[in-house]
Amino acid sequence: MKATLLLENGMCFTGKAFGEIKETVGEVVFNTGMTGYQEVLTDPSYYGQIVTMTYPLIGNYGVNLDDIESNGPKVSAFIVRERSQAPHNFRCEMELETYLKKHGIMGLEGIDTRALTKVLRNKGTMCGVLTVGEVREQEDDLMYKIKRFDNSEAVKNVTTDQPHVIEGNGPHIAVLDFGIKQNILRSFQKRGCKLTVFPALSDSQMILNHKPDGIFLSNGPGDPKDVPQIIENIKTLIFEKPTFGICLGHQLICLAMGGDTERLKFGHRGCNHPVKDLRQDRVYITSQNHGYVVQEESIKDLPLEVTHINLNDGTIEGFVHKEASIMSVQYHPEASPGPQESGYLFDEFISKVKGEMVCQKIHG
Repeated sequence: MKATLLLENGMCFTGKAFGEIKETVGEVVFNTGMTGYQEVLTDPSYYGQIVTMTYPLIGNYGVNLDDIESNGPKVSAFIVRERSQAPHNFRCEMELETYLKKHGIMGLEGIDTRALTKVLRNKGTMCGVLTVGEVREQEDDLMYKIKRFDNSEAVKNVTTDQPHVIEGNGPHIAVLDFGIKQNILRSFQKRGCKLTVFPALSDSQMILNHKPDGIFLSNGPGDPKDVPQIIENIKTLIFEKPTFGICLGHQLICLAMGGDTERLKFGHRGCNHPVKDLRQDRVYITSQNHGYVVQEESIKDLPLEVTHINLNDGTIEGFVHKEASIMSVQYHPEASPGPQESGYLFDEFISKVKGEMVCQKIHG
């Protein structure tokens, strides 16, 4: 069935619909990863977004339920150049279209994704609508829907409903779920941690009443400034226990400290972004998914030390507090995009937590 993507600047890209056939509005972004489309589809940080894959062939290894990052796709829609209809992999459980249809996600194939990516790169990320109707006959109505698109409730729509515990024999980590990826939880589990996962809007005192040894602030979707209540809670939490933030959690720590964030022109989305760890003088290939970044000028007078920078555009990718046990990174250390992985950051955080636990025993 013919389908069209209409962008807010009036440009159209026409191809074929697959998955669930329905009209869909969202923020149109692109991901530069050659693999990992399952992780992209199910990463809650993509909530409210129409994701375009720049790699031309998608779906060639199908879908398996071991490689998903949440309880189902979180993207609004999915755009590819060519969809493989004959996946080959011993772990394949279903085709891509079957998976999308099962979860009510629309797909668009057959458009020039390279041209679309150039538009987003040059003009910046913009909103759009996918429709199977004739665009010109309903353009005013579609443009109205694009202008009304609002993703400010994204975190509330992807967080867990109730606190829950994941047992472990190591340090007890309170996890604030803003749209957490499952591999982050697995990374802590592999290190023996006990985890208590809290809804995003949980009160700081309620979290501290569970007597955690450390605080973790997860990734998540949207503009960090859309969640002022969470920022206020974080102001209390980060100085009570050793704290580690990833992606949205990193940005929220910045705002809680009095810094500022800004929107990137087209964001960082993919599994091939070079980041330099300034402390080690080493470069890591990282997986990233964010449209906002810490504003460098805003933290110059704060007690924060920049530890990581993006080698593509020089933006801040991580910092530590100069006095308190607070650390954060903008990218995803739980992912495995290159030969040198970033799991050492989890080890560094847990070492801080254990060190604080030892100090408390000595002085307690």
